[in-house]
Amino acid sequence: MTSGAANTASRHARFHWLNDAWPWLCAASVALSLLMLGALLALLLTRGLGHFWPAALEEVTLRSGETLAGEAVRDVALPQQPGNERLYFTGNQDINGVRWRWVAIEEIAERSQPNDLIRLERSPWGDFIGRLVAIEQNDQRWEGDAAWQRLNTLLALPASQRPESQLLLATVNGQTLRQPLASVVSAEAPNAMNVWQKTVTWSDAVWRFLSEGPRAANTDGGVWPAIFGTVLMVILMSVIVTPFGVLAAIYLNEIAHQGKLTRLVRIGVRNLAGVPSIVYGVFGLGVFVYGIGGSLDEWFFNDTLPSPTFGTGGLLWASLTLALLTLPVVIVATEEGLARIPEAQREGAVALGATRLEMLTRIVLPMAAPAMLTGVILAVARAAGEVAPLMLVGVAKLAPQMPIDSEFPYLHLDRKFMHLGYHLFDTAFHGEDVQAAIPLVYATALLLVLIVLMLNLTAIFLRHYLRRQRGSEC
Repeated sequence: MTSGAANTASRHARFHWLNDAWPWLCAASVALSLLMLGALLALLLTRGLGHFWPAALEEVTLRSGETLAGEAVRDVALPQQPGNERLYFTGNQDINGVRWRWVAIEEIAERSQPNDLIRLERSPWGDFIGRLVAIEQNDQRWEGDAAWQRLNTLLALPASQRPESQLLLATVNGQTLRQPLASVVSAEAPNAMNVWQKTVTWSDAVWRFLSEGPRAANTDGGVWPAIFGTVLMVILMSVIVTPFGVLAAIYLNEIAHQGKLTRLVRIGVRNLAGVPSIVYGVFGLGVFVYGIGGSLDEWFFNDTLPSPTFGTGGLLWASLTLALLTLPVVIVATEEGLARIPEAQREGAVALGATRLEMLTRIVLPMAAPAMLTGVILAVARAAGEVAPLMLVGVAKLAPQMPIDSEFPYLHLDRKFMHLGYHLFDTAFHGEDVQAAIPLVYATALLLVLIVLMLNLTAIFLRHYLRRQRGSEC
């Protein structure tokens, strides 16, 4: 008896320890998840937004007597060799043929940061790093500080109001070139800026990144067409998927006979949620683009054949494909919300004289609204980050025309569009200058993560709000 009692007490002690440790284990898992999310956001913030901060420019003199100027990017240790190398962004591709330069640190004889070094953002040819010698406009000429002040004044004007001017520029090694003002996007002298001036310049660069189109094969410029295309596609997808998903869930849970066939349909819907997204892209290409789109071209756009109108990828087919991809998410979330509503609510409404339709629309659906909303927002969040199916049904590297313009019918569903996810993929793997694309990859990834994060947070807050509202009414 004494031994049995001791064993029982030991088991109780172990279970008590497990009960005490379980909350701490859950809390540690949540903390670890938040820590990883914070680390991801910190990496994207520092690498993405840090790219737009006006970095100091160095003038470097090598032991050989050669002089160069640029932004020090990073130092790398040489494998199996003594010493390190430093990567400089030197710009001036139209002069030197390259924009990057590796320099052995031991070969550097002198480094300085002169205040008169400037950085011009140009289109084309990218950045110029050097000195501004003069500005010529008709018979007038400004030199030195007067030239820099004149340049800032001209760049502050709208592009259409800037007079024709020529910039006389010089590199640190004495080469000169003439640059039309019309091709200059922005100018900065980071070594002469204080913190406030750098902050203003950084804010302007971030705004231009969000509001302008891409340049230089997506390695420069902004992402506004990609933001617009992503948001427009998600809105169209939501308009399509919401009624179909909600109606399908209502039928499965409220109307259909709960037998083997209904259970098989539920299993099929849940399995569809796990199908790889590229499979939906293939389906959209075969059925929507070539099947339905090709038929529409034969019926209504025969005059334009063989050039396709709807028989090629476009905004409509991309939205339909993603609606099909996210449909199981909406159905499952809505049906789970409907299943959690007590049967007493339905029976009470019917007992008070409500018809079946009134019971569904006035009692069941309002109570299931948080679940429906969560399903739709989760579908939006997934659609915003999908890339694989869009590559087959309408996304483009550069869209020459926006899907919405002032021409009738204003919304052009047949046009191709840009997408943040595909823009990120293309910039990272198909850019002409990988080094220049890396900061833009981080910035675009940060923007995409923030959009998805905001959508998920919106779902959580709205769900809690509707739950509290419904609870207070009941």
